[in-house]
Amino acid sequence: MTEYVDIPAWRILRLRAKIDTGARSSALHVENIRELGAGRVRFDVRLSRNVSDRRVTVEARVARRGQVRPSSGEQEERIFVAVKVRIGPIEREIELSLVDRGRMIFRMLIGRRALAHAFLVDPGRRYLLHEPSVRKKAASKTALDAARALPPAEKRGRERVGR
Repeated sequence: MTEYVDIPAWRILRLRAKIDTGARSSALHVENIRELGAGRVRFDVRLSRNVSDRRVTVEARVARRGQVRPSSGEQEERIFVAVKVRIGPIEREIELSLVDRGRMIFRMLIGRRALAHAFLVDPGRRYLLHEPSVRKKAASKTALDAARALPPAEKRGRERVGR
């Protein structure tokens, strides 16, 4: 499942994210993590897998440190920051763990805590809440049309997130 995510406070728009209901927490690929003291951290968010100089340097308050069990199965400690993200029309503050996802396809992973009580996930669809880029527009047109044609009862109170 895939969707575009915006992080307006960090000037990040249309970051491709994997929607993963099997993951409890959300994660963001970062490089050059530097703890600044006074509960703050600075890091670089690499926006593209293919273009290494497309990055944003961010300074944020550390929300907490926590243990995470990634897909490797071995528990590790991570730094978490809190930030408002926008997925389609929904904007909410979530916690993001800062991690090296360099070998992963997606720079960001959205876990079930970030999705709770606001989204319904349709694993057969993707990019339902954001219009895909021009080169992908034709292939995903039917998915977007299907999302717009949802009956009002399904839309009430929740947004659909696709694959």
